[in-house]
Amino acid sequence: MRNSEIQKPPSPSKWIIAFTVILPTFIEVMDTSVVNVSLPHIQGSLNAGVDEVTWVLTSYLVSNAIVIPITGWLASLFGRRNYLLFSIILFTLSSILCGAAPSLEVLIIARILQGLGGGGLQPLSQAILLETFPRREHGMAMAIFGMGVVFAPILGPVVGGWITDNWSWRWVFYINIPAGILAVILTLSFIFDPPYIRRKLVSIDYWGLALLSIGLGCLQVVLDKGEREDWFNSNFIVTLSVISIVSLIAFVIVELKTEHPVVNLRILKDRTFIFGNIIMFTGFFCIFGSIVLLPLYLQNLMGYTAFWAGLVLGPGGIASLMVMPIVGQLIRRGIQPKLLLSLGLILTTCSLFQMAHFNLDADFISVSIPRIILGFGVGMFFVPLGAASYVNIRVEDMGQATGIFNLLRNLGGSFGTAFSTTILSQRSQFHQHMLIEHITPFNPIFQERFHAIMNFIGGEHLSWIQQQQGLSLFYREILRHAGMLAFNDTFWVLGWMTGWLVLLALLMKGPRKPIIMGAAH
Repeated sequence: MRNSEIQKPPSPSKWIIAFTVILPTFIEVMDTSVVNVSLPHIQGSLNAGVDEVTWVLTSYLVSNAIVIPITGWLASLFGRRNYLLFSIILFTLSSILCGAAPSLEVLIIARILQGLGGGGLQPLSQAILLETFPRREHGMAMAIFGMGVVFAPILGPVVGGWITDNWSWRWVFYINIPAGILAVILTLSFIFDPPYIRRKLVSIDYWGLALLSIGLGCLQVVLDKGEREDWFNSNFIVTLSVISIVSLIAFVIVELKTEHPVVNLRILKDRTFIFGNIIMFTGFFCIFGSIVLLPLYLQNLMGYTAFWAGLVLGPGGIASLMVMPIVGQLIRRGIQPKLLLSLGLILTTCSLFQMAHFNLDADFISVSIPRIILGFGVGMFFVPLGAASYVNIRVEDMGQATGIFNLLRNLGGSFGTAFSTTILSQRSQFHQHMLIEHITPFNPIFQERFHAIMNFIGGEHLSWIQQQQGLSLFYREILRHAGMLAFNDTFWVLGWMTGWLVLLALLMKGPRKPIIMGAAH
């Protein structure tokens, strides 16, 4: 290999590099949520059914999940800079194809390509940031990365809704073009491969690639379609679940025996990194689950519009953005990341337990405060967790480590969403059954409430139709109370799941060797 291929030009400012890698990552993460609000418009424009149009989301998530864990391997095979450029270009070109899609089939294919291009951006950006910033500043690097990853999903639905209402759903994809072009120019100008990343021809792990693709692809479809298909009462879900489990178990066995694995599972020997991944998966499981539940509670039970529900959610995102750089500075000044992480988990747990006490009389302030506390908790969760998890990972393994870490973050969100909506549905049915059991003519409370409804409608002497309307109103009120109790139960479970992570966080160890202040690694 010629020296010109491995020499690294003078390093640009770490802040320029940070902006360069965060820009495409921000757009990619935002794209996972920006399309959600446009689905009804896409459905009408392309004459698609409800089940068919959801593949616009599922196809992207599946291809995205497959690429994330193999990012480090692809970067070592083709060069990190080349692979980053390829990912940005593929993501941008497929965005153009998405916007111009004449049919649903073309749009789904374009979304698959977009997911393949976007999947590598998060691990690559994180790996480049962690290498660019000295180890003592990894907290600040994770704060920068976290600000993009956390703020993008919040901004996505707002931007997507405004563009769809005022322009067209196609512009939801076209807005990626200028950001993609700028990202390509910046990458060509400021991103260079470190000397240890040399493109080398190795035997391709075909079995590992195939098993990983099948296993994660089937798993993502199960998580996305499970609730709608009634989970394991569906032969479709059972079949995909079995295929996924068998494929992923075989994948682990193959990777541990292969000389050049597509995913280096051996880096999981480090206990701190293992704990970090468990906390990341479970933490995002609970955080994403709660963020999915909160707007459902506000809109379905409390009668909030999408705009007012957004006003409840928005301050939490702002709280996260405010606290992340502060946490990064605290870590830089020597505060142990695991202590800040534990505090973040405690705040998150407290906010979830507060949500478990929501009721049908809650006002705007009462539902906003727990969301703001959750925002502070998320800001103190993501930054120190990243700084603590990679503390013993060699720079040569950073690409593989960030791939595994980001995969578990994404899977945690998918599992958490599926779990929360399923528990909510099942507990709603349970509480509805329990409440209806008490609705009898001999129950004095029922008689009192029913007479109050009758008086509200028009007095004691009502027609049969008016009485049926009164019963209908009473039944709807029962459904609201059953739904409220189900939300309480689900938030309570998520709160306990988050709480036990505090103990795991305190068990995380620091670096094996003392880090000299000022040393890059």
